[in-house]
Amino acid sequence: MRLEKQLLAQEYTNWLTSSAFFFVVNYRGMSVAHMTELRRRLRKVEATMHVVKNTLFKRALGQAGITDSVELTGQLAVILGTKDICAAAKVVKNFASEFERPAIVFGYLGNQRLTDKQILQLADLPSLEELRAKLLGILVAPAAGLVRLLSTPATQLVRVLQAKVEKGS
Repeated sequence: MRLEKQLLAQEYTNWLTSSAFFFVVNYRGMSVAHMTELRRRLRKVEATMHVVKNTLFKRALGQAGITDSVELTGQLAVILGTKDICAAAKVVKNFASEFERPAIVFGYLGNQRLTDKQILQLADLPSLEELRAKLLGILVAPAAGLVRLLSTPATQLVRVLQAKVEKGS
């Protein structure tokens, strides 16, 4: 194999080993403007998309320790990220619903292989920030309830006194 191809395959391997997750999409039929827009949206959720050469990507999968038999056909790109797979999957799902492309082929979360259906299910889950906000709300709710409970008698007393003042005037 030529040196350029070896270096490219090594770069693909580095991407795969340094990412918490990746999924492969078929971008056939997408314009350059659509590709640019998808990359911009993915950047917002700290994910990237790279067009790959299928034969070299298959070699990189093997070098990264992914030994499953993978069918790589068509015009493929890989979406990589280190943070939140749900947010990246949501971006791709929403983009595909708008423009009917790209089509998710398969993916990996750590060492777990994901089908296209599983990735779409991940897209339906709330993002990490949403989960943190819900957890914070659950943790704060008892304290807020206690504050309301303790302030209720004082509030009622103030209302009674205010009514007395208004009645006496």
